[in-house]
Amino acid sequence: MKKLANLYLALVFLILYIPIVYLIVYSFNQGGDMNGFTGFTLEHYQTMFGDSRLMLILVETFFLAFLSALLATIIGTFGAIYIHQTRRRLQTGLLSANNVLMVAPDVMIGASFLILFTQIKWQLGFLSVLLSHVAFSIPIVVLMVLPRLKGMNYDMVNAAYDLGATRFQMLKEVMLPYLTPGIIAGYFMAFTYSLDDFAVTFFVTGNGFSTLAVEIYSRARKGVSLEINALSTVVFLFSIILVIGYYFISQEKEEKHA
Repeated sequence: MKKLANLYLALVFLILYIPIVYLIVYSFNQGGDMNGFTGFTLEHYQTMFGDSRLMLILVETFFLAFLSALLATIIGTFGAIYIHQTRRRLQTGLLSANNVLMVAPDVMIGASFLILFTQIKWQLGFLSVLLSHVAFSIPIVVLMVLPRLKGMNYDMVNAAYDLGATRFQMLKEVMLPYLTPGIIAGYFMAFTYSLDDFAVTFFVTGNGFSTLAVEIYSRARKGVSLEINALSTVVFLFSIILVIGYYFISQEKEEKHA
């Protein structure tokens, strides 16, 4: 049974990673398409790095992801604390409201934000995309932090109060350090969702701002270029670095609180 499970897991990973490997390999293809590998070249990477518009969009996309994840993590962490400390009936209602953005289709969320910004005459651009990304990232952070809160030993909190700590001191010295692994997980999940999002961003981005997902979609409509393969490879490698960084950071925090 264990061998069958391992075989199934290996098959799943193969299905997931073969297209990515295929994309990466052809980013080095000397030919101009993906019909056949004709030779090794770095030409497509040189073209990509020489495209100033694409490099600007790349920087803006990562800045957007970092900033939206940071804001969503701050709001989501304190939101999770508030939800955890409310009465059970109110807690159920708040959790249900929080989970709406998790289960609702991205197209519906994007259209809703577009209608909202249009009604209040908010100019579409970086800020509209940022606010939208923060909004749909907050529920992710809440769901990452809440299990950690539920597993917390509240004797530590009571002991802090007994020793004369204020609420701020208790949060700073006891609760937030304990929640750090969940907060870090929430941040990285929010960052990934923001970096990867297309549907919501497509609705709320303006003429003067774009993200990688929207730009790749726009270029792919004109024909798949191996420059897109090169760009996707760079983003994929950066994502791997983030995952490795998250693993080591979370392991270090877990060991400190073990």
